[in-house]
Parts: sequence; structure tokens; C-alpha cells
Amino acid sequence: MSATAQTTQTSWTVETRTRTSTLFLGLAALLVIVLAFAPFYASRSLIQDLFFILTMLVLAQGWNLLAGYAGLVSVGQQAFVGIGAYAMFGGVVLLDLDPLVSILLGGIGAALLAIPTAFFTFRLQGAYFAIGTWVVAEIVRLTVAQWKALGGGTGTSLPRSATRDMFGLDFLKETFGFKTSAATDVITFWLALFLAVATVGVVYWLLRSRQGLGLAAVRDNQNAARSVGVDAQRLKTVVYLSTAFITGLAGALIYVQKARISPDAAFSVLDWTAYVIFIVVIGGIGTIEGPIIGVLVFFALQNSLSSYGSWYLLVLGLLGIVIMLFAPRGLWGLFTDRTGIEIFPIRRRLSGGSSENSGG
Repeated sequence: MSATAQTTQTSWTVETRTRTSTLFLGLAALLVIVLAFAPFYASRSLIQDLFFILTMLVLAQGWNLLAGYAGLVSVGQQAFVGIGAYAMFGGVVLLDLDPLVSILLGGIGAALLAIPTAFFTFRLQGAYFAIGTWVVAEIVRLTVAQWKALGGGTGTSLPRSATRDMFGLDFLKETFGFKTSAATDVITFWLALFLAVATVGVVYWLLRSRQGLGLAAVRDNQNAARSVGVDAQRLKTVVYLSTAFITGLAGALIYVQKARISPDAAFSVLDWTAYVIFIVVIGGIGTIEGPIIGVLVFFALQNSLSSYGSWYLLVLGLLGIVIMLFAPRGLWGLFTDRTGIEIFPIRRRLSGGSSENSGG
């Protein structure tokens, strides 16, 4: 005589992706491929516009990671743009390095600047932290303005020999017939595309990891996060240094393309912080998709309204106020609330099923 016992087990798995997000990510990959070949069919002005969109997207994703996920609202990101650009110029002018190699110096220089900056500003909270980051940026700007080897307060330009002999220029000119100036735009565009894709990818990976969960906990309630073993200070420091590195790379790349620098331009709070905050706020802070939408809206507004002078800034301000009042989560937040669509989902979902095991 035998007896058979059946037990029911339920296995659970944690999922973040959805079918919709997988489809959109596939389309995004196709778009990246199309953009990579843009220099071969698009005009030079379009390539320059795409370069602007991509570099602003990198800056916006960095600030969004800092403020939207770590709760560190900085208004001094221009410090890292400027120091990254000046580190790149220093590498070219003083060390005779290739501009493309010097871009790495920009990221490293910004990360090094972030170490003492974090030491002081992390002792401040809320609005005091924001003001502290702006003060640090102004101190760095005034200090760099005394750097006579790089033009002091009036700035300087990249040497013609450096821009003419930049790595990859000869290949593009001989193989595809690009002129020197157009070839420079192509190289910087490809680097901007790579940096934008890498930034979005790293941010998405981070937010889906255990560190991303800890980061969200720190943002929502730092004391509660500490009570469950999250090292809030370490997470904030890692995010701050990483954002500085990315921002420094973007700043260096922007000024390789510009080939001319001055302290007021490189450390402009309007260009490198105010506009970036506007992009993130109207797109949707605390989402990866938000800065993408925001930078496209900002570019469209800038192209259509910039000729109106102060009216242009007034329209940007009014639009930001309206969106904050009627769509606090930004345009993407409004869209996803109504449709449920997420291209880069980071929320964890439990899925599972029951299985029966027999034993005799």
C-alpha cells in the first residue's frame, strides 16, 4: 500500500521590464544606429544641433540622478562643466595632448574637484546645500580666471595645430572627403552620442540594482534608510562623484567642439545649470525618460523663441511654472500616469506561479 502526497509550492521572481519597455528599447537601439550614420546623410547644421541635444541630455541625466534620485539639489553643476573644459584645455595647451585624450582629463579633474566640494557641501541641508554648491562654483570660476597660462579672464582658443591634427581627422578627410571643420563636428558628435547612450545605460543599470533601491530610500527618508542598513553618506558620495565625472566629460567635449573658452562662458550658471534644471523639471524629475522629453522641448523652444530676447526667457519661466503647477511630475509623468507606459521601468514587480510536487 502506498500513499501519495502532493505539495504546492509558489515561486516568485522580481521583474522590472515589461513587453512595452522591451519594444521601446529595441526601437531606441535602432534610433541610435540611425543617429550613428547621421553624418553621412545629414547637413552639418543638423549634426551640430544633434550634438547640442546629446550633450545637454548628458548634463540633464547627471543632474536628474543627483537631485531626482539622491535628493541633492545642486545649482553649482557649472563648476564641473567649467573645470572639465579647462582641464581639457590644460592638457592640450600645457601638456601637448590630443584634444580627445584630454577629454578624460576633464572628467578626472571634475571628479577631483568634487572630493573637497562634497566634504564641505554635504554638511549642509536643503536650500543651504544648493546655495553652497553655487558658492563653490563661483569660487572656482574666480580662481580659474587667474590662470594666465590659459588666457586669464579673457580666455583662450585651442591651438590650430591641435585641432588640425586631432585623432581621426585625417581618416575622415581621406576616406569620406570631409573638410577639417566638418570632420571635427563628426568626431565630437560620435563622442556625444556614445556619452549619452553610456550615461543613460549606467543610470538605468544603477537604478535597477540594490544600490538604486538604497538610493531611493535615502531620497525618501534618510533616517529610515540608515535604520535598515543603508549607508546614506557613501551612496550620496558615489553619486556626487560619478555625476561630477560625467559632467566634466560633457564639459570637456562641448569645449573641444567650441574650441574657444572663457571663465564666464565655461562657468555660466544659466547655460549649464538653469537650463539643465528646466529640462529635467518640464520633462519629469526622477525618471530617465523625463530629461529626454525635456531636452527635445527645450531645443524646440530655443530654436523658435531665442530671437525674441528676454521674451524667450520669460516664456521658458512661464512654461516651467505652469508644468510645476498642473503636472508636478513633468510631461513624462503626466503621460505615464494616463497610459502606464514606461520605457525605462525601475519599479520592482512580483510575478509567480504555483507548482505541484508529488511524493510517494
